[in-house]
Amino acid sequence: MTIGELIRLLSDGGYHSGEQLGERLGVTRTAVWKQLKKLEALGIPLEAVKGRGYRLTSPMELIDGPAIIAALSRESRRHLVRLFVEETLPSSNLFMRDRFLHGAGHAEVCLAESQTAGRGRRGRQWMSPWGRSLLFSIGWRFQGGASVLEGLSLAVGVVIAEVLEKHGLDVALKWPNDVLLVTGQGHGKLAGILLELSGDAEGPCEVVIGIGLNVVLPEALRAELDQAASAVADQAPGVSRNQLAAELIEGLLGLLNGFEEAGFGPWREAWNRRNAYAGRDVDIVQGGLSYVATVDRVDEAGNLLVACNGEVQRLVGGEISVRGRP
Repeated sequence: MTIGELIRLLSDGGYHSGEQLGERLGVTRTAVWKQLKKLEALGIPLEAVKGRGYRLTSPMELIDGPAIIAALSRESRRHLVRLFVEETLPSSNLFMRDRFLHGAGHAEVCLAESQTAGRGRRGRQWMSPWGRSLLFSIGWRFQGGASVLEGLSLAVGVVIAEVLEKHGLDVALKWPNDVLLVTGQGHGKLAGILLELSGDAEGPCEVVIGIGLNVVLPEALRAELDQAASAVADQAPGVSRNQLAAELIEGLLGLLNGFEEAGFGPWREAWNRRNAYAGRDVDIVQGGLSYVATVDRVDEAGNLLVACNGEVQRLVGGEISVRGRP
């Protein structure tokens, strides 16, 4: 019995006794009780009524691989080699990197309901509630070496923004790999992008693109985070996670299929239009150095141009942090 199997039974709106759940799942009532305690520990809203049983206080939409594939266009289904759906992984990026080590990985996608060791940029942990986010990675093999990947993380951000805007969200992009929700209070982080590269810098190389997108974000988790965070449901409640997953995979397959030839150029203007800090002063943190600069735009390679003391500087990613000022 898995958490997902239990959630599917409890999501139908009816009450189920421990005995009924055990019979349906082929386990003892004690095993059911232990899994119910796990649901509570994961923050999944559970209602228990004496004499009636258990149910979820609100239904949860679990990731449905066949539904996602069915929602893809014929062209995308032709490009997609394999789709994995996992309940819990240490990291979907790690899963895809392992696929490459075994000779697979290209045009494969892995989605997970939860991650125990999901990472954001600069090694930070990516925190997300069980079954409330989109946590996925896509692998792609490029023949031209690392140089053809310039600006790829920014183009991925544009794809995510375009999908979310179709659902009515007001989205901005923060260099180099954050997707923000524009709110009355400013910006809240909506999604993060993590690219991991392996292979030959001058020849064939493999990239894993990891994306964490907050779909529903409980207030208790927001309070634990060290930065303002937002979720799709803040502006578009009721949007299907499976629909979002299909639309994102569709957009990413289209991006990756032509990126080696076209590069970042076709995506540059779209990114600059959504630049969260265009014309604003920000704090630039690079190693032990911190200074204030005014954000301009990104160039043809995806580098961020900023003005400081009358001079234009080009920021080239790496261990550089750009932080909005109050």
